[in-house]
Amino acid sequence: MPFIDDILSHRSVSIVGLEKNTGKTETLNYVLNRLKRKNVQVAVTSIGVDGERTDSVTLTPKPEITLFEGMIFVTSEKHYSERRIVSEILEVGDVRTALGRLITARVKLPGKVVLSGPPDTAGMKKLIDGMAHFGVQTTIVDGALSRLSLASPVVTEAMILSTGASLSANIPQLVRETRFVQQLIELPCVEGKLVRELQPLKGGMWAIDADGRVHDLQIPSVFLLDKREKDIFRFGTRIYVPGAVSDKLLSILRLQNRNVELMVSDFTKLFVSQKEFNAFLKSGNSMKSVVRSKLIAVTVNPLSPSGFWLDPDSLQREMNKALNVPVYDIKRIIHPTDNNQES
Repeated sequence: MPFIDDILSHRSVSIVGLEKNTGKTETLNYVLNRLKRKNVQVAVTSIGVDGERTDSVTLTPKPEITLFEGMIFVTSEKHYSERRIVSEILEVGDVRTALGRLITARVKLPGKVVLSGPPDTAGMKKLIDGMAHFGVQTTIVDGALSRLSLASPVVTEAMILSTGASLSANIPQLVRETRFVQQLIELPCVEGKLVRELQPLKGGMWAIDADGRVHDLQIPSVFLLDKREKDIFRFGTRIYVPGAVSDKLLSILRLQNRNVELMVSDFTKLFVSQKEFNAFLKSGNSMKSVVRSKLIAVTVNPLSPSGFWLDPDSLQREMNKALNVPVYDIKRIIHPTDNNQES
């Protein structure tokens, strides 16, 4: 798997599933298993909870997370107490989460653990920055794409995306949906100085005038926008929305015919359809992201939870044609039938 070396060239990498059962945890386990052969210090944690034996929603079995000697991991007090692994505690955090304080520990003997890391983006960034104290070269984050998550996987420098048959049982549709997410991940970045001004802003809508000054539009929610349309462009057509961006917002801005430059916090805040996204851009508008992560690989799982199996050769071939990043069949690299994907 050539991107293992690419992972180690980044300080932090998240592994993100587009849907449940797309092979995210299998991808994480594969990466950890390969990294144990490298003479480098790595750490692992999670956005949300991962590594349980049973899915809390579907009640179906889930792959557990296996860690190896020397690896550092961060999890909550609750899940540290339930670990099936021999480890030494390096640090007990002073911030309390719903599952207790965060425990940083080093694996002494291989075993299994449930990971539950910082509950928000600021906490995850602080954790990643703090890993340098323990000599960590790369931190692996088990990511999440969810409206319910307050932490964004974009806090990491790079990202691996897991997709598969549980997202769609139709290969062309699955390819289109994955390609669309890639488009959102790879939105152009907001320029440097402005990034520093926009990052701390929370909620509402903001405008950037011709001199680069940032103004609060006093619109507390984009859901109230249709009653405040006349107020949107009083400082210009560069608009920043830190929170969720919906089809409704894109439609309202598109219908103004003002060549809007819409800035978003990161791609995980975009809850938009491909149809409305394309219509917004084709109308002369543009979109940028304040924070962006580099997509370094995509893994595909041809098996759905219901037992439906997509043709793996066709799936990988079509994904490779549509995406400009390496694509790997997670089932084949875990149980290879040949050596073409191993390295």
